Amino acid sequence: MATMQRLELRQAQSLVMTPQLLQAIKLLQLSHQELQAYVEAELERNPLLNQDAEGDASEAQGEPVSEEAAFGSDRAAEVSEALKASFPTHESAPISRSRSERSQAGENGLDFAATLAAQTTLADHLERQFELATSDLHERAIGHYLIHSLDEAGYLRDSAAVIAVRLGAPRDQVEALIALIQTFDPPGVGARDLSECLALQLKELNRHDPAMEALLTRLDLVAKRDFSALKRLCGVDDEDLAEMLAEIRLLEPKPGHAFAPSLSEFSVPDVLVKEGPDGAWLIELNPDTLPRVLVDQTYHALVSRAARNDKEKTFLNECLQSANWLKRSLDQRAKTILRVATEIVRQQEGFFRHGVTHLRPLTLKVIADEIGMHESTISRVTANKAIGTGRGLFDMKYFFTAAIGGAPGAEAHSAEAVRHHIRQMIEAEAANDVLSDDAIAQKLKGDGIDIARRTVAKYRESLRIPSSADRRRLKKS
Repeated sequence: MATMQRLELRQAQSLVMTPQLLQAIKLLQLSHQELQAYVEAELERNPLLNQDAEGDASEAQGEPVSEEAAFGSDRAAEVSEALKASFPTHESAPISRSRSERSQAGENGLDFAATLAAQTTLADHLERQFELATSDLHERAIGHYLIHSLDEAGYLRDSAAVIAVRLGAPRDQVEALIALIQTFDPPGVGARDLSECLALQLKELNRHDPAMEALLTRLDLVAKRDFSALKRLCGVDDEDLAEMLAEIRLLEPKPGHAFAPSLSEFSVPDVLVKEGPDGAWLIELNPDTLPRVLVDQTYHALVSRAARNDKEKTFLNECLQSANWLKRSLDQRAKTILRVATEIVRQQEGFFRHGVTHLRPLTLKVIADEIGMHESTISRVTANKAIGTGRGLFDMKYFFTAAIGGAPGAEAHSAEAVRHHIRQMIEAEAANDVLSDDAIAQKLKGDGIDIARRTVAKYRESLRIPSSADRRRLKKS
């Protein structure tokens, strides 16, 4: 059989993870404190960036101003001499101005939030480990995307196949890098579901034997407390099963929560919601949480004329591109947060008008479908953000709750609304008529909420409310 050569032209789509795109993804999920710290670092690093104070018109978009007009003749001579005396290498960055030289009125005051120690996020923690694990730039780009695709609990919800198509990368390479991330701290991170999360932790403890592996395949039986079926499945006796269940209870089902922001970080809302005179909701971004930057075209024109060689010109152009991209990324971040917040308010209007009992079940996918974005983008936008309302300050994630079935033909109920209902029932109970979990479940069913007794118990425990027996003793005493 003869061999032959031929030239084929194929068209394919792939997502190139440029540093700028990675930056835009990272900015989406930063809290406003973290974003302020990031921008401050960029202001120190890039001499073409200025803090945008209100009413600041220092960003020259028209024709370049002369050196004398911009700085005065003495200042122009200083800059020119400084460039001639320094700028020996790309790394030296001699064109950096001091903070006092490029500070505007809005920068002079002490920013207390910027002086606080930044809390390490899950993404930061994993990225440091990933940098030590591989030096391959392509693998780092994929790993960065995977790390920033994890939800707050530390789970990777997208499949390797979907991610491979999205990045235009080989699926086996994506799988390998997922497996690598799953070896990182905290144990269980990067899992696709609860069973895998627990298995990763048990492997770390060297306790993932065949019996335990069989048990993890039927966590539904654990939830039902069907011990007979579990003993048959795992081939163990009562004592062994009790030990296995005790080990599982010591594991962390949501490893990412150790890096969740504290409530104090939500002391300032990112979005403000209030009712307008006509009854419509007015939704706006909080300007105090939006760092604004200006690209100093005048200064770029000034130092460009003093650049002596291609290396210096390349460095200046890189600074200009980086500054422009940061400004665009901040603008896009603000617009995306506003779009998501607006849709949340539309979906949860009952809550904003009437309170928590009117909170509806809501998922990230619903918001994503309504505004034409990917679900992972909505997850990043709602991470570490808060909405200020007339009812108080709420984490954006608060508005996404699971659905509890209603009576036949009725709408489902929000899990958060059901929890609130349970709290109200318990607070209203009399000392001589303390409600058991089963009694609460029956009352809720009478209100059109289809809920099991064990779910009532789970919600009651999440509210840190004692059992009926403990409440009865407390009220008698």
